[in-house]
Parts: sequence; C-alpha cells; structure tokens
Amino acid sequence: MRRAGKVLVEVFKLLEKEIKPGITTAHIDKIVHKFILENGCTPSFKDYNGFPASICASVNDEVVHGIPGSRILKEGDIVSIDLGACYEGYHADAARTYPVGKISPEAERLIKVTRESFFEGVKQAKAGGRVGDIGSAIQSYVEAHGYSVVRDLIGHGIGEHLHESPDVPNFGKPGRGARLQKGMTIAVEPMVNMGHYDVYTLDNDWTVVTEDGGLSAHYENTVIITDGEPEFTTLEV
Repeated sequence: MRRAGKVLVEVFKLLEKEIKPGITTAHIDKIVHKFILENGCTPSFKDYNGFPASICASVNDEVVHGIPGSRILKEGDIVSIDLGACYEGYHADAARTYPVGKISPEAERLIKVTRESFFEGVKQAKAGGRVGDIGSAIQSYVEAHGYSVVRDLIGHGIGEHLHESPDVPNFGKPGRGARLQKGMTIAVEPMVNMGHYDVYTLDNDWTVVTEDGGLSAHYENTVIITDGEPEFTTLEV
C-alpha cells in the first residue's frame, strides 16, 4: 500500500504541471493511466464496477465520478481528480482539486478549506478513537467556514479491495461508529460544497453533481492508523 501510495504522490506532481486551460479530461486520464502502468502498478478505478476510465475527473459542480472525455478545461474551472493505484494486490486511493489557470478567490477558498478539513479530521485518526471523531471534526471545520459536507458519499476502509469496511463519513458525532485500531487503513475524503449538501446523479449513472449548481471540491488520502500520529501513504510530508 505504501508503494502504491508513492506512485499516486508522483501522479499528483505530474498533474500540477499538466492541468491547464485547453486540455481535455480524456488527456488527463491518458497520461495518468500510462504513468501508473509505467511505475509497476495498475489503475484501481479502471473497469471497477464498470467505470470506464483510470481517473474520475469532476469539473466545477461535479462532486465525484466525473467520466473523462472530450470536455475541454477552461480558465477559471476547478477540477477534482480522484484516482487509485494497485501494487501486488493492495490499493491506495487519493484525490485533489486543482485550479485551471486563474480561478476566483471564492473557488480558491473552497479548495483551501476542503484540504484543511481533511487535516482537522485526521487529527482524530488514532487507535482507540472512532470514525465518528474524524467525521465530526471535518463537519465542524467545514460548516464553521460557511460550506457544507456532502452526506450521500463517504470515505471507506481500503486494502486488498478498493472499498472495504469501515464506512468513514465526513460528518457525524464524536464517539460513534467503528473503533479505530492500529494497522487499520482508511481513505478519508471530505467532499465539500459551496452551497447546500444535496447532490444527485446524472443519467450516465456515475457523475454526482451539486443540486444547486454550486462548486464542489474533494481532498482524499489513504491513512494508516497507528498508536500515535497517522501515516499518509499518498502524501509527501
């Protein structure tokens, strides 16, 4: 899982250079697919439950599961890239939201708060705690900044399968949910909307969008629970 996570770290470095106005989301998918294979892993998302691509590319009001295609990214867009890599049967899963060229101060703030909410949440990711401690911390931080946390989509356990127990909601009450244990591996992934938290799924049966058309951002890492501070497999620290 650490090896798979390191590949995703390098993918995100690549995307920081590649994402710019004028490229298509299919182009992003192509370069990520090639990079993951060249580094000894397989893309976790490709053909997962029938998903047709190696990444999810979700633009503006798309929360998650955007299908890469001919859409051309424009100046001022934001795009969330969610992806996974599998090495010798073990997965890593992570997501980032990127600016496309110069974006509005409001969009910059949304991306910043979403990222910060992840780190607020994982302060609670210690053996002996509960998943509700993580979700409560994320929700409190997000709502204190005037945004909303998506309720219909949550984080999850991860390991030999991309999605495993336990569920890891980005909202809730402390002291609730599964007990965190040393060695447990989870994907913590706040999905934060500028407006209301209600979402719906498009006719392609994959892409989830905000009901009110507001922007959404996504930030995710694969986390190992320890006796002390959590370890991030998909983040350079």
